[in-house]
Amino acid sequence: MTESKYITIISNGKKVVLGISTILYILMVNKIAEIHISGGKIYETRMTLSQLEEKLGDGFIKTHRGCLVSAMAIHDISDNISLNNGESLIYTIRKKNQIIEQFRSKQKSIIGSFTRDGIPTTEEEYRSYYSSFENLPFAFTDIEMIFNEKSHAVDWIFRYGNPALAKLEKLPLERLIGSSFGSLFSNMDSKWLRSYERATLYGETLEIIDYSPEIDTYLKVICFPTFKGHCGCILFDISQIKLTKNSNDAEKALMLYFGKLPDKND
Repeated sequence: MTESKYITIISNGKKVVLGISTILYILMVNKIAEIHISGGKIYETRMTLSQLEEKLGDGFIKTHRGCLVSAMAIHDISDNISLNNGESLIYTIRKKNQIIEQFRSKQKSIIGSFTRDGIPTTEEEYRSYYSSFENLPFAFTDIEMIFNEKSHAVDWIFRYGNPALAKLEKLPLERLIGSSFGSLFSNMDSKWLRSYERATLYGETLEIIDYSPEIDTYLKVICFPTFKGHCGCILFDISQIKLTKNSNDAEKALMLYFGKLPDKND
C-alpha cells in the first residue's frame, strides 16, 4: 500500500488539501487541531490528534498528548525541540530519551532513503548538467549536505559551482569543487546549515540575508532542493544589488514579501 502524500481537512468550512511534507507540527487547542505548515500558515480543523496521526503516517512524533511534530522539521532536541524554521516547542520531559530515539530513527530513515539515482557522479557530469549556469552573472552552487551519526547537518560539499561563485568566495573552482565548506573556512558559521538543512530535508525554498564572516561580505542567498540530499544556492553580494520601485504596486509587493499583508490566496 502506497503511503498518501496528502491529507484532506475541513478548515473554516472549506475543504483543504495539504501536502504532508509541508506540515511542521500540529497542536491541539481544546477540540481544535492547529496545523502549522511551512511558510507560517496555520489551518484549524475539528479532528482529534489520533485521527490526524493515522492519516499522517509514521513520519511524525507525538511529543506530548496534544502535539505531533514532523521528524523532518526537527533540527535538535535539548531542553526544547528546535525546529528547522527557528521555532521552539516544549515536550514531555520524562519521555525525552524515547522522543530522541524516535527522532534519530526517523531522520536516519529519511536520510537513508536518499538514492544516487539521477545524481551526477563526476565533476564533468555536474558541469554538463548545470551548463546553462556557467555564464550567469550571479554565483550558483549545488551542495551535498553532510550529516553526522545523530542525523544533524554538520557541513556541506561543493559539487558544482560556476565562475561567479569562485569570484564571490575568493577561491578558485579547483579548490572549491569536491571540498567541504568547513575544510576551506575554519571560521565557518553554522547559521547557514539550518537553512540548507531545511531546503534539503523539507523541500523548502528559502531566502537568507546575513553577513558572511568567512568572506567578509553581506549576502543574499536563495536556497532550494535539487537532488536528494542536495540543495542549490544562488548567492548575491548585497552591495551589488539596487532596489527599484517601478509601479504603485511595488510597496504592496514589498509588504507581502515581508509578511505584512495576507497572501492573495487566503
